[in-house]
Amino acid sequence: MPIAPLSPHEAQIAEKLAFFRNHPIFGILGQDLITQLRAHARVRNVERGTTVFAKGDPGSSLFAILEGQVKVISFSEHGKYAVFNILTAGDIFGEIALLDGGERTADVIAITDCKLLVIERRDFMPLLNTRPEVAQKLIEMLCKRLRNTSRQVEEVMFLDLSAKLARTLLRLGNGGREPRIALTQSEVAQLIGASRESTNKQLRDWENLKWIRLERGEIVLIDTASLETAAAGQT
Repeated sequence: MPIAPLSPHEAQIAEKLAFFRNHPIFGILGQDLITQLRAHARVRNVERGTTVFAKGDPGSSLFAILEGQVKVISFSEHGKYAVFNILTAGDIFGEIALLDGGERTADVIAITDCKLLVIERRDFMPLLNTRPEVAQKLIEMLCKRLRNTSRQVEEVMFLDLSAKLARTLLRLGNGGREPRIALTQSEVAQLIGASRESTNKQLRDWENLKWIRLERGEIVLIDTASLETAAAGQT
């Protein structure tokens, strides 16, 4: 007998449960707590280019990415902006303001169409009070991000453009497993702390070598082995 397809509501419930069970933080919860948290969580569909939240907004919720990519950016008072991080499926964001109840520290904008899981602070904080291992996992995640930030600062300061650009492309492309990077050349330049002109020139050189392909608003990784050589400073 054929199995009837899940209704949209049933599919959404199944998706929430799968996310919680497989996530390194939420997966340590028992089935009862996962079911409780799933009941409170809601799914939000966000179109490409939408601001999920802005710097200074109240930090009332935690976001988890089910599908898509977002960028974490900060604007100057003169309208310029810098890209701090790129997050993709499985990542969570908004945890700093969620934990301390303060304002958002940066803007988050959808790079692609996204499906986000939203958990309100009032529903999440009781978990931290009753399950210290969840708080420990969050601390570990924040420490990992701080280490990554320190590493990125070191790369900007000490590596030449070719090496830090190659490392950034490989990181964003998950070592070539996600070869299509939905960022403009200007945004990549901001990530590595280099001028747009010098970054564009290096990208065009690599395109001529067929290491990458430049498309409208995207960079496609082709020859990750050569990029890894450049990342090691061997070009």
